[in-house]
Amino acid sequence: MFSIFEQYTEWITKGKMRPNVELGKRVAITTDQYHLIVDYWVMDHESDSTIVPSLKERLERKYIINSWSFDKGFWNKKNKEILSRVVTQTLVLPKKGRCNKKEAEEEGRTIFKRLRNKHSAVESNINELEHRGLNRCPDRGYPNFKRYVALAVSAYNLRKTGAVLIAKRQKETIAQAA
Repeated sequence: MFSIFEQYTEWITKGKMRPNVELGKRVAITTDQYHLIVDYWVMDHESDSTIVPSLKERLERKYIINSWSFDKGFWNKKNKEILSRVVTQTLVLPKKGRCNKKEAEEEGRTIFKRLRNKHSAVESNINELEHRGLNRCPDRGYPNFKRYVALAVSAYNLRKTGAVLIAKRQKETIAQAA
């Protein structure tokens, strides 16, 4: 147990220099091409690579997936096979560790590199969620934590949608003035 107040808290090893560990819960998010969060999952003693089959099942029922980008934490051979059957164009699932010749060739393709570079937008979305309150949950208890995450995702999507509507209105106002 890592917290006497919130017993659901987990020890998270990040693989980064500082901080290399955190206490909390992992939350996986999936965004679309417009940076709206279309799926989220509060992981309960799960790693990134173990949630891929259930993530695939949830999303392939709702969407046609042309390309899909993951970070290295989601990689394993089985996940690559599963996801390759769903993605119609390009799957960005970089391998942990050293690549063999075929994998290096695949990861060296221009489209793979371009889409992998766009993956930083997902990291930016996660960072925005953290800066808008999801880094610390004031509610007590696991059910309330899950509700807090759902509200944060809803607020994030409302803010993104509102920003698009405001920009559209500003363009219309400028066009009318001209």
